[in-house]
Amino acid sequence: MDTSEDHYEVLGLPSGEEGAKFTEKDITNAYRKKALKLHPDKNPDPDAPAKFLKLKSSYEILKDEKARKLFDELLKVKRQQQRRHLERDAKRQRMVSDLEARERAAFAPDQSAKDREEEERISRKLAEEVARIRAMKANKGAHTASVPKPENGRVGKEGAGSTEQGLDKERVLKVTWEKVGEDYTAERLKNLFSRFGEVEDVLIKSKKKGSALVVMATKDAAVASTRTMTGNMSNPLLVKPLQPVAAPVAPPTQKSGVPDRLNNLVGSGYQSFEDAVLKKLAQAAQKQK
Repeated sequence: MDTSEDHYEVLGLPSGEEGAKFTEKDITNAYRKKALKLHPDKNPDPDAPAKFLKLKSSYEILKDEKARKLFDELLKVKRQQQRRHLERDAKRQRMVSDLEARERAAFAPDQSAKDREEEERISRKLAEEVARIRAMKANKGAHTASVPKPENGRVGKEGAGSTEQGLDKERVLKVTWEKVGEDYTAERLKNLFSRFGEVEDVLIKSKKKGSALVVMATKDAAVASTRTMTGNMSNPLLVKPLQPVAAPVAPPTQKSGVPDRLNNLVGSGYQSFEDAVLKKLAQAAQKQK
């Protein structure tokens, strides 16, 4: 840790005795204001990531009560040392005699050595507190990593598995797409499929591979979606029923002798749609090259 860094100045706040009076809320507000300017997503500066990490590190030290108290003590010692240096320079400017200088050197305690020793002691304590903060953060991150995080406002791949078991699978659509062109979010998929009926839920299973589950309110809406949904032509969707709707067995029609249930199945019609989508995907990939 660089003990010469003034964490108040990093956050854009006055340092010294005035900085010690700031509340935790003041510290947080200053951090958020500075983070908006330095965040790499909004700042084209190539050094923005390093500056943002530096800002975040200073904020973590100042928001921790023990670490901030030690840092304030370190600044106080440095101010005292600087004040003594200024006083010493002023004395030199007044042309103190060599005899008086030798007397001060002989009888006065070596305050600079004590200052350095105190600075090192506080720096060690501050380093320990920073290590403690980082250890707590690492433990918290490890615990959070063990719990599936939402993607685009919906549950991830692990959560989708348990959701599939509790749903009528005939109302669930499996949607896939290539990672070319404009990507699909849960909100965008919901808007696209709502043209065919009410959409109960959209679960992004894998953003890297382009996979999601769309839960329709009715089976009819699910069947209609598989027959006509294509999405963006530059990045079409491949839509399949998680479990095809079982059509009721009916007697043959008098005109053709073909059972009506064959007219309700996706079957070869969906296969033709799938072939068309795959062809479009191949064309889009060729254009990308």
